[in-house]
Amino acid sequence: MTGRARGRARGRGQGPSEQSVGGPSLQTPATVQPAAAAPPSTTLPPAGSGRAVPRGGMASTESRPGNVSNVEAGMAALKVGGDRGGNGSGRERDASGRERGRRRGGPDTYVFATTRPPNLLDKRGTYDPNQEVNLVTNYFRLETAPDFHLYQYHVSFQPEVVSKGMRSKLVREQEQLIGKVKAFDGTVLFLPLRLPNDETEITTQKPDAENVKVKFSLTNVLPPSSYMCLHVYNIIFRRILNIIQMKQIGRNYYNPNQSVAIPQHKLEVWPGFVTSILNYESSVLLMCDVSHKILRTNTVLDEMYDIYDTTRGNFQDEVTKRLVGQIVLTRYNNKTYKIDDIDFASSPQSTFEKADGSQISYVAYYKQHHSIDIHDMKQPMLVSMPKKKDIRRGQNKPIYLLPELCTLTGLTDEARADFRVMKDVAEYTRVGPGGRTKTLQELVNVINSNPNVTQEMGGWGMRFASRLLELKGHILKQEAVFMRGRQLNYDAIEADWTKGMRNNQLTSCVNIERWVMVFTSRDAGVAEEFYQTLERVGPPLGIKVASPQVCQLQNDQTPSFLQALKEKSNPDTQLVLCILPSNRKDRYDAIKKWCCIDNPVPSRVVLSKTLSKKQSLMSVVTKVCIQLNCKLGGEAWTLEVPLKNIMVVGIDSYHDSAKKGQSVGALVASMNGTLTKYYSRCVFQHTHQELLDGLKVCLQAAIRQYYEINKQPPSRIIIYRDGVGDGQLDTVVQHEVPQMFETFKTIGPEYKPQVGFVIVKKRLNTRFFKVNGGREPGNPPPGTVVDTEVTRPEWYDFFLVSQSVRQGTVSPTHYNVVYDTTGLKVDHMQKLAYKLTHLYYNWPGTIRVPAPCQYAHKLAFLVGQSLHKDPHLALADKLFYL
Repeated sequence: MTGRARGRARGRGQGPSEQSVGGPSLQTPATVQPAAAAPPSTTLPPAGSGRAVPRGGMASTESRPGNVSNVEAGMAALKVGGDRGGNGSGRERDASGRERGRRRGGPDTYVFATTRPPNLLDKRGTYDPNQEVNLVTNYFRLETAPDFHLYQYHVSFQPEVVSKGMRSKLVREQEQLIGKVKAFDGTVLFLPLRLPNDETEITTQKPDAENVKVKFSLTNVLPPSSYMCLHVYNIIFRRILNIIQMKQIGRNYYNPNQSVAIPQHKLEVWPGFVTSILNYESSVLLMCDVSHKILRTNTVLDEMYDIYDTTRGNFQDEVTKRLVGQIVLTRYNNKTYKIDDIDFASSPQSTFEKADGSQISYVAYYKQHHSIDIHDMKQPMLVSMPKKKDIRRGQNKPIYLLPELCTLTGLTDEARADFRVMKDVAEYTRVGPGGRTKTLQELVNVINSNPNVTQEMGGWGMRFASRLLELKGHILKQEAVFMRGRQLNYDAIEADWTKGMRNNQLTSCVNIERWVMVFTSRDAGVAEEFYQTLERVGPPLGIKVASPQVCQLQNDQTPSFLQALKEKSNPDTQLVLCILPSNRKDRYDAIKKWCCIDNPVPSRVVLSKTLSKKQSLMSVVTKVCIQLNCKLGGEAWTLEVPLKNIMVVGIDSYHDSAKKGQSVGALVASMNGTLTKYYSRCVFQHTHQELLDGLKVCLQAAIRQYYEINKQPPSRIIIYRDGVGDGQLDTVVQHEVPQMFETFKTIGPEYKPQVGFVIVKKRLNTRFFKVNGGREPGNPPPGTVVDTEVTRPEWYDFFLVSQSVRQGTVSPTHYNVVYDTTGLKVDHMQKLAYKLTHLYYNWPGTIRVPAPCQYAHKLAFLVGQSLHKDPHLALADKLFYL
């Protein structure tokens, strides 16, 4: 489907999908109470440059694991890691020091999940040395002295000094005592050297000559891998990036001086980096990957002008619809804000209350403090509500922004659908292994050669390694793919068996006998050619295609399509196929609701323009035919699965576009020994509700369905859970796994299957590059597994490269086994994950995640985007969402 499906595999990991329309829906604008003559007391961001062409006014119109507890010999435990000699926090932070996990308690008490069982001494797979591959990765080792420690001091003032700036000034003046190198946040001081005494008190003076006693009290001695050390490392690295003139936007850093303009599309690309410093398997490493920020060269005011010139309806409604929910960048401070509302009652001439209580207009403020002239005095004001972190700082007032000083970020849905735009943007953003490693190497060279950086890091007694981290991976054996018992020939490097499928019948086929085809009179020729081609490609695949019931419409209105489906369909109808003239989302949604809820029948929607390309018609129709067979319950290809009586489960979730605060959770479970037939269910939940609160009912239904088909329940269940961030790992371990066992009890008191629970994470910045003997690095081949060096010591985890890409750098997938009583060896877990990437029937090749996860995502996406209700249970045993 078109639209930005979350977690959609990139490059060649996906086959053709049905065509829907529209991108993510706009969120409901936040309500802001406008003042009659001026906005309420607001937080005003620092102003900067930015000019707009004057036009008419419009105001009226984003250490190894410690002790872990065992539950059923596999329950992942919780580790309470402090800063007194612990081995890392498990909390991932970026260069700004922002914590990505959950924090509990004080600044030196953090709770995080440990997923590595205590009996798993070595989580590396056992493979033949001939299967090893030499790799480099986008990590640099942080080198410190053997006896390196950080010293944490609490700083107190008597009498109390309220101003953080004044506290910093008074501490800075004690350079003779504490040295030049330090990190101070107003209360806590970190030093690379220990002071002579654990408590040191000095007397100094404020500028007003008042005496102040400053007391330094040693509170902690931190080893290199402790949480607070990692925090300080990231703070130091943020300073380093500022020294080399990188600009922070959001979490990442970019170089505006190396921006690339794409004038034909009014876009600009800023190159930059995403970074984090964490404790890994054997050392502290800097992860650094290439990133790009796409900006539009026109301002929000320019966008408003365009909307004003082209709108036929109410301008205020249209501009609110188009802009609310967008992310903007204020170039004067390189900060991003989300547009939550537009205040048409306010303008640059409105006033706001300054910190001293006086009133000033926006025009006067920008002129007085930043020498910026505002041109359009009637432009409405953008409203951005404070984020949670802003509220924690005491900033609870809405932020008012001037449209002519804001630049829109990212691409519109129209731009994403435009092949020319994406091609031109990809020229700068799609970086291959050679270019990526070169860019990263240049960055660390700049860091290590800059005298200011050398002085800063030398004072702390640390430096970054001069070369990318080298490590070894291993390549899993090429999987044998079968169709109707015949093994297909395909290139392991390409991991694509499209050519191998020719002249081979699908593993199991369902003849297309009773089906309905609906199209408009304008597409009658396209429909006829589609049917004739389907008749030709079906028999070689093993599928007989009968003549459909044809319904030719005189118009393309949604009611016409629905009326035709009602008239032509009956309880015996196998399949509905609609050829649509355009990708209107409302029409697509209506058809899917009718076919998935009101009158359960597998359905396929195709755009007429997709079938109008003569040179690719045969290929497109062949793929559609395979999809139709799978939607009807057939199987395309199979693999050898040595495990018996096993069920694999995929779980994913998707935010419901029609209901704010509600998500759709989808569960897809295999029903046969070859892991090719699935039973699917979904459940609705509130955003902050634990997913398995509802999905345990779905899992129970899947196990009962498995029993009905196989006459016995599965003895081994492996769940692949997608859509879990590091900050949610605790929740999965503490809540979802126990809920799963509650589900098993409902099946029967004696039912205790062997269980594996695996978190699948594809949103990561780790990259691996194959060493090519002095030549430019390349992408590692599909089946490459990395289970050392860059894995986490407290996790049972590994990376798997399962795809092949023709352009750019391949992305690995991270697997974290948070619970395991399956009895499978480490390499068996790795091999099973790789096998499952071969079994997604929408693409004749490997994909980035296990097929059950991708099926779950497809189901959740369909329900969250189009259905907004549970699909009919009659479709639960079909891949109707494929």
